[in-house]
Amino acid sequence: MVKTKNKLVVAAVTLLATITLAGCSNSNNNASSSDTEVKLPIAYKNTAATNKNATKNGTLKLALVNNAPFQGITDPVLASNAADQQAFAPDGLNTLFNVDKNYKIIDGGLADQKLDRSAKTATITVRKNAKWSNGSPVTAKDVEYAYEVLGNKKSTSQQYSSDFENIEGMAEYHKGTADTISGITMPDGENGKVVVIHFKSMSPSMKYSGNSFIWGAVEPYEYIKDVPIAKLASSAQIRKNPIFTGPYKLDKVVEGESTSWSPNKYYYGKKAQIGHITINTVSMNNINKALQSKKYDSVVPSAAGQLGGTNYKSLKNNKGYTNVGQAALSYSYFAFNLGHYDTKTGKNVEDSNKKMANKSLRQAMMYALNVDQVSKKFGNGVKWRANTLIPPVFSQYYDKSAKGYPLNIKKANKLLDEAGYKKRNGSKWRSDPKGKPLTIHFGAMTSSATTEATYQDYLQQWHKIGLNVKYTNGKPMEMNSFYDVLQKPNQNQMDIWLGAWSLSSEPSQSQLYGDTAPFNMGHFATAKNTELINKMNDSTAWNEKTRIKTFKEWQEYMNEQAGVVGEQFNYAWQPVNNRVKGFSLSPANNELYSNLTLTSSKLK
Repeated sequence: MVKTKNKLVVAAVTLLATITLAGCSNSNNNASSSDTEVKLPIAYKNTAATNKNATKNGTLKLALVNNAPFQGITDPVLASNAADQQAFAPDGLNTLFNVDKNYKIIDGGLADQKLDRSAKTATITVRKNAKWSNGSPVTAKDVEYAYEVLGNKKSTSQQYSSDFENIEGMAEYHKGTADTISGITMPDGENGKVVVIHFKSMSPSMKYSGNSFIWGAVEPYEYIKDVPIAKLASSAQIRKNPIFTGPYKLDKVVEGESTSWSPNKYYYGKKAQIGHITINTVSMNNINKALQSKKYDSVVPSAAGQLGGTNYKSLKNNKGYTNVGQAALSYSYFAFNLGHYDTKTGKNVEDSNKKMANKSLRQAMMYALNVDQVSKKFGNGVKWRANTLIPPVFSQYYDKSAKGYPLNIKKANKLLDEAGYKKRNGSKWRSDPKGKPLTIHFGAMTSSATTEATYQDYLQQWHKIGLNVKYTNGKPMEMNSFYDVLQKPNQNQMDIWLGAWSLSSEPSQSQLYGDTAPFNMGHFATAKNTELINKMNDSTAWNEKTRIKTFKEWQEYMNEQAGVVGEQFNYAWQPVNNRVKGFSLSPANNELYSNLTLTSSKLK
C-alpha cells in the first residue's frame, strides 16, 4: 500500500497527477470522471518466476521525480513536502495501522485501533513484537509523543489543525498552558503497549486512515527525547541517523539527492526480500530518458502520482515496462493571498486591504484561463480541468455537477468592469478601483518545459483581460524557495500562485483550509468556511447523506468565493519494469515493499 497519513504539498506542479484519508468513497480505485481517458490495472501481475539470487543480492532502483533536492526531514509529523515522504518511503513512514481497499483501518498493523462512541475514546494497542530499526521496542509513549510533537507550541510541524483540539487537553497543551495532554492516557505506563485517547466528540472519519483527529504514526521517544521539539526537524536523529519501524532500514542518505536501503531485521511484518533499494532524485525534464534507457525500475510508488501527461505520451509504450495506475489522491490549485497567519492565536486571518481581497477580481482571473484546452493539449488522458476542490477519487463526496471555471473571457471582463478595475488614461493595463496601478505577482515553481509553457499561457490569458500579471521575482521559483515564501505567517511576494496537494485518504478539509491550518497558506478564513468544515465531522456527519450534502455545499461555496480554485485533477500512473514481481498500488497492499521480488538481475 502507498501509505498516506496527512496532506502534503506536492513537490512540483507537473505531477498534477500527504499521508492518507480516502474514506469509503471508492472501492475500485478507478477515476470517476469521463474526462479520464486512461484506464490501467492497479497491479502488475508478473507471472515470471522470482530469481532468488537476483532478489537477495540485487537492487531495486527507483526515481524520485523532482526538480529540487528533497529537504531530508524523515519525521512524518514534521515533513511538509511530498518529496520527503517519497525519499524515505521504504521505511514505512512509521505507520500505525493497516487498511482495507477503502482505507478503512483494520487489525494487523503496527497497532490496532478500537473506537468507543459512547465512551468517546480510541484505544490504540501496539503489537507485542513491534520494534524500531535499532532494535528498541515500540511503546505506548511512542504513540503519545507524536501528539506532543504535533501540538507543541514551538513545533515546526505544519500538520496541526483545530480538529486535534477535539482531544481532551490538546488545546491547553497547544497554547502552552499545560505541560501534558490530559486526554491521552497510557494504562500500562509509558513502556506499555496501550494508549487511550479521550475525545470531546467522535467523528465517522476516525474509522479511516489519515483522518484529522487521530495521528497515524509513531515517534521514537527514547531516541529523540533529549532534542527540543523546536529543533527536532534539524537534528541528527531526524536528518542523518533516523530510525524507523518499516520493512527497510536506511543505510545512507546523500542530502537532497538519494537514499539507500536494506532489509530491517527487526521489522514485525513480512520480511523484505530484495537486498537493496536505491532512490535517486531525477528532474522532470530527464525522467523520460532515464526510464527509456532503463536506469530505473520505476518511480517511487505514490497515491498522488509523480508523472504527468507528457510523460505518459512518451512512456506509455516503453519496451520492458508495464503501466499501472489508479485515481490520484492529489490535485493542483490556484490560491490567492488573502490575509496572514496570527502566530499568537494560531489562526488564519483575512485582511480586507489585501490586493486580492476583491472576489470579482479573483473570479475574473479564473474565467480568463482555458484550462480545458491546456489539459487536452498536454494531459494525454491523465489530466483534466478540476471543477472543485474535492477530486473524483472521493466519488461519494465529489460534486461532478459543479462547473468550476471554464474559459469565459466576456464574463471575466464584465466582472472587472463592474468591480471598478478599469483601463485609465490610455493604459493597456487595468488599475484598481481607486485608480492606482495594479501589478499582480504570480508564484510558480520551476518544472518541466511543458508546465512552464502552461505558465506562459496563463500569463497571456490574464494579459488579454488587461491585468498586469508578472512572475514573482521575474521567473518560476525553485521549489524549496517557493514554499519558504508561502509558509511565512505574512507574505506579500505572491498574490496568486499555482501549487499542488498530495492528499490524505479521508476527505476532511480542516488540515488544508481550516482557520487554524498552517497549510492554509492563502489564509482564506471566513465564518462560513469554518462552519462547513466543522460540520464535515460533527455529530450530524454520522448520517452519510448529511455528510455528503455538507461536502457538496462546501464545494459550491469555495467555487463561488474563489479564494482557492482547482486547476487540474489527474490519474496517478507509473511504469514498472518487467523484472519486478509483486507490485500493486492497492491501498489494501499493506506490505508493498515486502511483497516485491525480482525475476532478473538486470532490468528488462
